[in-house]
Amino acid sequence: MPSTNSKPLLWALVDCQSFYCSCERVFRPDLENKPVVVLSNNDGCLVAMTLEAKALGFKMGAPYFKAEHQLKKAGVSVFSSNYSLYADLSRRVMATMASLVPEVDQYSIDEAFIPFPEALAAQAEDVGWALHDRVRQWTGIPVRVGLGPTRTLAKLANRWTKKLSRVLKLDLGTAQLEDLLEMTPVEDVWGIGRRSAERLKKRSILNARQLRDLDDKTAKKLFNVLGQRTILELQGIQCIEDDPQPIRKTLFNSRSFGNPVTEKEELKEALAFHCAIVGEKLRAEGLAAASLSIYLATAWYIEAPFQTGATVELEGYTHDTLAFIQAAHRALDMCFRPGPEYRKAGVLLQNLGEPGKVVDLFQSAKDGRRNDLMGAIDEINGKYGQRKAWFGAQGSPAASWHMTQNHKSGKMTTDWNELPLVKS
Repeated sequence: MPSTNSKPLLWALVDCQSFYCSCERVFRPDLENKPVVVLSNNDGCLVAMTLEAKALGFKMGAPYFKAEHQLKKAGVSVFSSNYSLYADLSRRVMATMASLVPEVDQYSIDEAFIPFPEALAAQAEDVGWALHDRVRQWTGIPVRVGLGPTRTLAKLANRWTKKLSRVLKLDLGTAQLEDLLEMTPVEDVWGIGRRSAERLKKRSILNARQLRDLDDKTAKKLFNVLGQRTILELQGIQCIEDDPQPIRKTLFNSRSFGNPVTEKEELKEALAFHCAIVGEKLRAEGLAAASLSIYLATAWYIEAPFQTGATVELEGYTHDTLAFIQAAHRALDMCFRPGPEYRKAGVLLQNLGEPGKVVDLFQSAKDGRRNDLMGAIDEINGKYGQRKAWFGAQGSPAASWHMTQNHKSGKMTTDWNELPLVKS
């Protein structure tokens, strides 16, 4: 985030093209310019696709089991979600951009805002192309760069890079900006939600230019402060401030099962699996939790859907995965009901604070050893790949309740044993 109070002269919005699919293409160059789709958890539906797949008529969110035959018939390459790979390549993309510009404000896994002070703004398009070229060269990921006097206009410029140019700069008072505002549906303006768009359309405000030209009285009547800021941003007035990092209050991890679960022992394993994940995340953020909740649910579409859960208080503030597993099993004893076919489970850590708060002094030595153990496990998994160190309570990595990923690519950059080999 910007480190000074002065506003930049220009903003860039850098967006990775079809990010999940582009990550898969990095290690499959034979798929360049060919249709690719990536599936959601448990290979449920289509969540990412290339332009080539869209051109064949496939739709985002379509259930995979319905589209499977047509995907095969059309020769579309299908991948299960490979989140560890995508997160690693995202980190590399952001680091590559940071090698060219002073500050990178990551907005999502595949987008970042970059403030351009006077020196960069003077050669904005050249810097934009340098970002475009270096990210592609260093990471293999194609990006688009939108440039504008505000974040909202940079976002608008980025939207039109898909049709005009991979680097596009919009300037106030130009015919190009007026034309693009006219051609941008109001629902496609960053910051305008579905309900706001519906209200605007009822007043015959259909595009971004009409939204920008709203008078103050109407704007205040139709929008809250955030909506009014969007209008000002379209006018070229920077008023979206950098949000301070919120203080995390909870940490949640859940996942649908690859197959229905009815046995309590399997649920214990699944809950331990989630405890390991939230424990590692919690320690990475330097936090600890004072209570833990679990969540169990059947499929929502059955005749009598069922969900349950329970909360257990922990002994002080801890980030000990073993303590989380023990608490999750106690919570399961409190709420488990035999009979239902459970399709999803999750673990929620609550009342987050600093490690070691309100801890029994007689436990300090034991806690020290457990902290060393957690640190060693995190170091092993960080160095050799996720879940190389595995708690016995998590059961077998091959258990049937694990997420279905029949089309998953390799770990590539996140596991020493799966690093691609290049022969010369």
